[in-house]
Amino acid sequence: MAGLAVNVDHVATLRQARQATYPDPVAAAILAELGGADGIVVHLREDRRHIQDRDVRIIREVVKTKLILEMAATHEMVGIALNIIPDLVTLVPEKREELTTEGGLDLIVHKHTIAEDINTLHGQGIPVSIFIDADLDQVKLAHMINADMVEIHTGTFCDATNPQEQQKAFNKVIDAVKLASKLKLQVNAGHGICYKTIKAFAGLSEIDEFSIGHSIVARSVLTGMEQAVREMRTLIDAL
Repeated sequence: MAGLAVNVDHVATLRQARQATYPDPVAAAILAELGGADGIVVHLREDRRHIQDRDVRIIREVVKTKLILEMAATHEMVGIALNIIPDLVTLVPEKREELTTEGGLDLIVHKHTIAEDINTLHGQGIPVSIFIDADLDQVKLAHMINADMVEIHTGTFCDATNPQEQQKAFNKVIDAVKLASKLKLQVNAGHGICYKTIKAFAGLSEIDEFSIGHSIVARSVLTGMEQAVREMRTLIDAL
């Protein structure tokens, strides 16, 4: 049965829109766990547009499942990870102008830098996942540089505008997931997954965990965080 890691970044986005103290992503993390989340994801961006350092510190203390820290592969972020000691680091690409993460890390370009960061984090016992596109060469490189896990970018599939594009994108996800599993990498999937698109993953047992944020936070505005997570948890359990 696949796990569910809930990203609470967009709770912080709402807070930062007014530079207020609420809603608090810490409270959202607690409620997400009560709803059945197997982990909490936060992306500490270099520009601190949503999650703040304070959020990461407190969530690290209160989370009862696991804390997954998404971050760019920079000296600053590696230093923060070594101080916080999350249960998992997910290395992601980051551009200041993007609204959200637009694609996976290019390991062909950044292989040596990412390999060094993996070695540093492993030195403190922190496992590392790499967020990559559904590309077989990227999966092979992730394995080559000793990543513990890959998170396959599902946004191209989820955002496809016609059935042909959607099927083509999903076939690439399937191929990447199966290769990663064959190489003994743990496999996560995330980006753009909602209450409708999650159903497409039925039978793809190689996926260990889904990382989902925006759709859950959006539904929680209407139903509450605990209920929104519980509904997604039920859908995943039925896959």
